[in-house]
Amino acid sequence: MSSPYFQAARSFSSPLTYSIRPRLRTIRPRKVPRRHESASSTSKASEASASTPPPPPTGLSLLRPILYTSLAALVGTGAYLYATDTRAAIHRFIVPRLLRVFLQDAEDAHDFGTQVLKALYLLNLHPRERTLFPLSSGATDDEAAALSISVHDSRLANPIGISAGLDKHADIPDALFALGAAVVEVGGCTPLPQGGNPRPRVFRIPTLDAMINRYGLNSKGADVMAIQLRNRVRKFARDNGLTEDEVLNGEGGAPPGALHPGRMLCVQIAKNKDTDEKDLLAVARDYVYCVKRLAPYADVLVVNVSSPNTPGLRDLQAVGPLSRILAAVVEEARATDRKTKPKVMVKVSPDEDEDTQMEGIVQAVWMSGVDGVIVGNTTKKRSGLVPSGVQLTPKEKQALGETGGYSGPQMFGKTLDLVGRYRKMLDGVYKHSDEGDPKAGKSADPGQKVIFATGGITTGDQALRILQAGASVAMVYTGLVYGGSGTVTRMKSEMRQKLSEGKKKE
Repeated sequence: MSSPYFQAARSFSSPLTYSIRPRLRTIRPRKVPRRHESASSTSKASEASASTPPPPPTGLSLLRPILYTSLAALVGTGAYLYATDTRAAIHRFIVPRLLRVFLQDAEDAHDFGTQVLKALYLLNLHPRERTLFPLSSGATDDEAAALSISVHDSRLANPIGISAGLDKHADIPDALFALGAAVVEVGGCTPLPQGGNPRPRVFRIPTLDAMINRYGLNSKGADVMAIQLRNRVRKFARDNGLTEDEVLNGEGGAPPGALHPGRMLCVQIAKNKDTDEKDLLAVARDYVYCVKRLAPYADVLVVNVSSPNTPGLRDLQAVGPLSRILAAVVEEARATDRKTKPKVMVKVSPDEDEDTQMEGIVQAVWMSGVDGVIVGNTTKKRSGLVPSGVQLTPKEKQALGETGGYSGPQMFGKTLDLVGRYRKMLDGVYKHSDEGDPKAGKSADPGQKVIFATGGITTGDQALRILQAGASVAMVYTGLVYGGSGTVTRMKSEMRQKLSEGKKKE
């Protein structure tokens, strides 16, 4: 028996239930176009278009890839030729300035530049002197021959050299030769490795295009440099199908040191800082050790007794000590196991400028049998370096007051004077003198002694004046730092122009 409430609830819910269900059953899903149908129609359209042959290529469409490729090749070749030519303005006006801006420490800039130049040389992207595409500064064969000079029984392509200090460890001699110099001096090298003086030790004075350095002959040692130079000789031998001995004996068509015809490699040697300069036997052993290790790979050995940053080194320029050291070096150099023996030169200080001091050096040169003198190094003196009216910045004034050797264009007058005076002395009374220390011996070479000059030479006109004063080679250092890798090419161009003007006047 059902409750009245149950009956009421049933009567209330039944209509809703039966009224909703039919509506749900009458709902029909909306028709949506199928995706596969659209894809199918697209596929059919593609098949239809594919069955239609493409229009034949026009002449322009065929030439366009060739034109683009040729244009890219032309631009790339032009950029390569420009960037790797020493005559490019970028090397003189942009690169040196960028180094000074981004590398405030001068030694950091020097190390960075050396490593970049080394890497570029390995990639054949280094700057080099070209005559294949002569510009206004290009030289004809006759003009190039006008700069050729005979030095140490060898014919050099030109009388311009690069002083030691730019390539302290013989990392980039070939890259430096590529800049156009006929002489490259590497080093100085000491028998044992030494770190040199504490940093900072190199200071710029841009207003004067000058530098102060107190490196203190930082060196990796003679053994490391010998390996560097020997590997270079071995590579040259492999590339030319020769043995190492054949290259060292001059059978490779180039000097055994430079490995480039018409060029000359000088290797500068020095004593270690810790070797007592008063112990002449110990000092001589230092130099002789360097000769034994490096002489086979050098055209010229340069005995450095003039660095201002090694205590007591300049004391060795007195006639007695210098004669004994130079005689020991000459003797060892002549014992080099090579058909042509390396020449020996001594590098002297510009501060030893009294007549008596210079006469003592000249006497030692003739008594020991040394082949010549490199006149000039950095100076300790500071007087007369700043031209009248030139204002230095506070930072530059501080740099000028730093301890160390000064190098810059202001040294030119001093260098010119010393070359003339040394030329007269070397050609004077000591030429035929039999006097001297018996241990030093007599010169076996009665001919004229050679002079290389370094210090403040930055232009072709200055180089010519140095040569006219009696030097055979004019060497640059700071000029390259501020003038960039095109400095040697520019100087040679100026020299040729000056010589050409002189001929026209005649």
